[in-house]
Amino acid sequence: MTFEVPKVSYTGKIREIPLGREGNTVIVGGESCYPFHLFEGEMPNPPKIAMEVYDSEPEDWPDTALEPFADVIKEPAAWARKCVDTYGAEMIALQLASTDPNDKDISADEAAKITKEVSDAVDVPMIVWGCSNVEKDTDVLKAVCEACEGRNLIIGPVVEGNYRAIGATAIGYKHTVVASTPIDINLAKQLNILLGNLNVPDEKIIIDPSTGALGYGLEYCYSVMERIRMAALIQEDERLQFPIISNLAREVWKTKEVKVPESEAPLLGDIKKRGILIEALTAQCVLLAGADILVMRHPEAISLVKESIKDLMTEK
Repeated sequence: MTFEVPKVSYTGKIREIPLGREGNTVIVGGESCYPFHLFEGEMPNPPKIAMEVYDSEPEDWPDTALEPFADVIKEPAAWARKCVDTYGAEMIALQLASTDPNDKDISADEAAKITKEVSDAVDVPMIVWGCSNVEKDTDVLKAVCEACEGRNLIIGPVVEGNYRAIGATAIGYKHTVVASTPIDINLAKQLNILLGNLNVPDEKIIIDPSTGALGYGLEYCYSVMERIRMAALIQEDERLQFPIISNLAREVWKTKEVKVPESEAPLLGDIKKRGILIEALTAQCVLLAGADILVMRHPEAISLVKESIKDLMTEK
């Protein structure tokens, strides 16, 4: 008796979203099946990986994460170029951590200047991520949108508290927005509805349902991402049929497991290998949950995940 693989019938499809400037665009989305279920549908665009760049030298990174960028860590534009030229980055994710009022609290104008310098330095699509302070992000991301008009940056996090101001500015200066919500499918859908009511085009919306690191609530994040994909593909929920981004690197590299030295926890093994594997495994999990864009940090972790994507995208 021949075994037949049971197949799910999908009636929905994830929108294809072009990111970046004309001539250097990357397309994400387009799936008509669950992640990597190529025997049931299509994934015309493999998931993409964006490499992190910070707007100033990070002060809380472990040495294992700093090492690959030691020569450029003080210059965001040079850092971005190294990510592209040396490590083959498909996208850049500029983290504007210094804008945080509880950190360096740099001005919106200074953040916009740094962003433009980084954007000028590379041709690949660029994500610009604020500090997650609603009021400060409103000022900063509006200034960034204006300074980089027409470059189709991916601007986030856009939340319920500032979606009107940032969404309207993104429309005017032709950027894509990242709709960010705290691990809840209903909140994710509601924010997408609000952005639609604001007339943000569907081809300018990416979903960020939030994520955690391996061992730090990742299973809950996975479940929410999985439910978003189910609603989009099976229930044909048009307000959830958008690509998903996972800003996972900063969650991974702040955990104690990537920082505690071997002398204090010998059973955890080599600290460098440990951090790389935790980042790669976190990325692998969110890929299987439905992420289309991964924001990652360590080049060796990225290399592992790229190989996994290549393997998963090959029909057996």
